[in-house]
Amino acid sequence: QRMVKKHAIVKRLPAVETLGSTTVICTDKTGTLTQNKMTVSEIYWNGKIVKANEIESNHIDSELRLLVDISMFCNDTKIGTNKQLLGDPTETALVDMGFNLNFDPSRFDRIPRIGEIPFDSERKLMTTVNKIGDKYFVYTKGGIDELLERCNRYIENGQVKLDRDDFEDEVRNVNNQMAKKALRVLGMAYKELDHKPSDEEIKNIEKDLIFVGMCGMIDPPRLEVKEAVAKCKTAGIRTVMITGDHKITAIAIAKELGIIQNDNEAITGSELEKMTDEELKENVKIYSVYARVSPEHKVRIVKAWQSYGEIVAMTGDGVNDAPAIKDAHVGVGMGITGTDVTKSASDIVLMDDSFSTIVVAIEEGRRIYNNIRNNIVFSLSSNFAEIFTIIIGLFTKTTILLPIYILFIDLVTDSIPSICLSFEKSEDGIMKKKPRGINKQLFTPFIKASIAFSAIIETLFVVLTYFISLKMYGQETAMSLALLSMVIQEIVYSLSCRNLKQSVVKQGLFSNKAMNYGLLLIILIELIVFITPVGKLISVTSINISLILVVFLINFMAIFIYELIKPLLVKCFKD
Repeated sequence: QRMVKKHAIVKRLPAVETLGSTTVICTDKTGTLTQNKMTVSEIYWNGKIVKANEIESNHIDSELRLLVDISMFCNDTKIGTNKQLLGDPTETALVDMGFNLNFDPSRFDRIPRIGEIPFDSERKLMTTVNKIGDKYFVYTKGGIDELLERCNRYIENGQVKLDRDDFEDEVRNVNNQMAKKALRVLGMAYKELDHKPSDEEIKNIEKDLIFVGMCGMIDPPRLEVKEAVAKCKTAGIRTVMITGDHKITAIAIAKELGIIQNDNEAITGSELEKMTDEELKENVKIYSVYARVSPEHKVRIVKAWQSYGEIVAMTGDGVNDAPAIKDAHVGVGMGITGTDVTKSASDIVLMDDSFSTIVVAIEEGRRIYNNIRNNIVFSLSSNFAEIFTIIIGLFTKTTILLPIYILFIDLVTDSIPSICLSFEKSEDGIMKKKPRGINKQLFTPFIKASIAFSAIIETLFVVLTYFISLKMYGQETAMSLALLSMVIQEIVYSLSCRNLKQSVVKQGLFSNKAMNYGLLLIILIELIVFITPVGKLISVTSINISLILVVFLINFMAIFIYELIKPLLVKCFKD
């Protein structure tokens, strides 16, 4: 429930514990590190770069009109009433550009699509075949490198030219210029056919294309991500960006967010392809940015990090991301852009698709793990104290606690604080500590010592209360006061267990509202049991209020002992 409030839906509960141990986050760029609100910023055609918002819609030449047509027809965006756009942010940005440049939407009805090759992350291209009058046109858009491989001509000022070598250098240079501004660049190309292509011809139609131009789109980083990345560094967590974008674009974004400092920390999918798994393992710690990669590369990256014992969280949204998400220790799906397949394979689904939510979830995972640990220490300490008390009673041939007292303690005094401890807030500096190893034992020497010392202290107070009361008031009152002492000890220790290493004062004495209400409820129940005749139901003798206050004050002093031994336990026992 707490994770949902942080915009993270936990599908598999053990993932919360694993999340708190995460050492590497492999994350997509678009929509996770960035806002996923694409806008066409610059357009290149006829050998010039022009800012999109500076183009006058009534002064559009034929080449720009052709570029707009490719952007609009080679596009799967759904256009609703009042030009509402639904689809991939990259494609909706192109449609928005087309409308700004006076594209007539009625042309969609007049120019049907008769064939297509959908976009996929391997080709990084999309192609459609459209019929215009009696002619057939192939429209292709995609990554610059992939598109240039399929072009043997280009169009400039109304002429189709063949001297593509110099032109290709210019295109790559412009692409680099745009990428350095953190723009995502898509190229546009076409060709005209003299006949209607068959289905078999369409499969191999992405060749001998004519390059038209390209669009540079800006997708601003999310405002909160830079702080989240810095928080990860402090917490000992490595952030790795994996994107299908151009290397230069990825580097620009990564530097802006503080993921990398130098260009040599980035690698492309083609360079990765040349590495064996062993070579990738040797070099994986060098790279924090992977550009122009395919989903299959993600699996190799995850396994390379895991080979060093790192705990890897992997994000994804596409169908092809599912294997990497499945292989990671924690698979993180996207709630907005993610496919059903990806969400199904994920351990955690982000409702807002934001990287910062992953970091918040990791912090929450650490908090939950600490609270579980605190809870176990409290429960075992209390139970051992009961066992020790009964054993001492056996050796001294006395009855200190009746069996019904033990049942009463377990049902009321143990259970309520135990539940309330799960609501404890994160300790200060929880994200300044290094990740806990996933194979680290729960019962460390520190935890064992905490359980043992607290159980001994509880037992001493209960036993002393009993034997002093036995001499002064007799057996029945002594047993009742021993029960009261045990109840008070567990109240006191539950307060101390809110933080096993720091003073409860630093944690905030009344900061856990659930604990405040829980302890008030316990005190109310105990007063009813010890003051009214209700206590006779569990064989408790009624005790006057002044004696209850004396026993309470004496036993409550144990809080100072618990707090004093904390730094000693931290110093003497390894955690």
